[in-house]
Amino acid sequence: MMNIAGVIVEYNPFHYGHQLHLDRTRQLTGCDAVVAVMSGGFTQRGEPASFSKWARAEMALRAGCDVVLELPSAYAVQPAEWFAYGAVAVLEATGVVDQLVFGSESGSLEHLQTVAMLMEQEPEQLQQSIRDYLNQGWSYPAALSRAATASGLLSTEAVAMLQQPNNTLGLQYLRAIHQLNSRITPLTIQREQSGYHDLQPTHEQIASATSIRRMLQHEPERVAAYVPPATWEIMQREIAAGRGSVQMDALWLPLLQRIATSSPEMLAEYYDMNEGIEHRLKRLLPSLPEPSVNQLIDSLKTKRYTRARLQRLLAHLLLGHTKNSLNEQMLRRGPGYLRVLGFTQRGRSLLKQMKSTASLPIIMRAADCEHEQIILDIQATVMQASGFTVQQMRDLYSDYYYPPVRV
Repeated sequence: MMNIAGVIVEYNPFHYGHQLHLDRTRQLTGCDAVVAVMSGGFTQRGEPASFSKWARAEMALRAGCDVVLELPSAYAVQPAEWFAYGAVAVLEATGVVDQLVFGSESGSLEHLQTVAMLMEQEPEQLQQSIRDYLNQGWSYPAALSRAATASGLLSTEAVAMLQQPNNTLGLQYLRAIHQLNSRITPLTIQREQSGYHDLQPTHEQIASATSIRRMLQHEPERVAAYVPPATWEIMQREIAAGRGSVQMDALWLPLLQRIATSSPEMLAEYYDMNEGIEHRLKRLLPSLPEPSVNQLIDSLKTKRYTRARLQRLLAHLLLGHTKNSLNEQMLRRGPGYLRVLGFTQRGRSLLKQMKSTASLPIIMRAADCEHEQIILDIQATVMQASGFTVQQMRDLYSDYYYPPVRV
């Protein structure tokens, strides 16, 4: 039997830090192949991906992944809990993945497991404290951290872990493995050199994806030093073709049109539109100092509504995600298919094996599937591609035209 490792990624875009994670995954597991679950047109923080999912899948394959599967956008544009649940469910459904290897600031699986199991037990003392902090206007991550401190149920070290983004995702991966009764073994690798949101590189070769996206916007020639040659080659090709890099502000007009032509009551039907924020959205829009998504987010931001939460909220508006289409019952059922974005020669053999082990249908093209979630994936692809500088129908509707990438 093959030994298969799984990774959960966005590769927005792929860089040397990701390469280090992949190399260490192979060293740690001694695996025969790596399966990556990757966000499609939009990412977990609610931003359009800088490059298409096809270009990013090619980056992954040329760097050492063997199969790239798409994380349905129903889970990709979500807080850590649902993002992790959907991604782990995809890996579990393959029937071949033995280990999930994720990066964390902690690097200690034992500490992460302790916190994850406490969160799974959901002691009433902790839950009530979280509700109290939420009612005071704190975001969920901040409320959880403060509640854990106040309750005394966690050590100071464990509470500190809750305030770091990769630790937060790692905790949710562990919870999802438990909730899904998965046979996958979790392993963690300590994240080094560059912080998740660092705006400037702090190492000669490793920079955060955030800083690389910033460079792409302002100093694109600097990016080559922080990404593998194959990634840089793909980036240059995509930029020359007018397919990147996409910024959230490129989607300002469709977002403006959606808000301006919707009543507060209509806006209230969209996913995560709660506590009357639809009224603030309508009220603040005409008074923005300049027409941009960033200005809108800055005007809306509060203790409770963090930048990431607001970006996701605006992404749900852009993508037409309603409370009906993304209800908890649907999300809890898990993904409805395994969408293949690309594979290597070794990956081809693995996909043949998955035909007999997978608990979900394996989809090569959108036309092969009628599941409700794939409609949301197509919408995400269209909206992300509408941010390209050159518009072509084959790019907008690439889900119907493009076969999986083969490397």
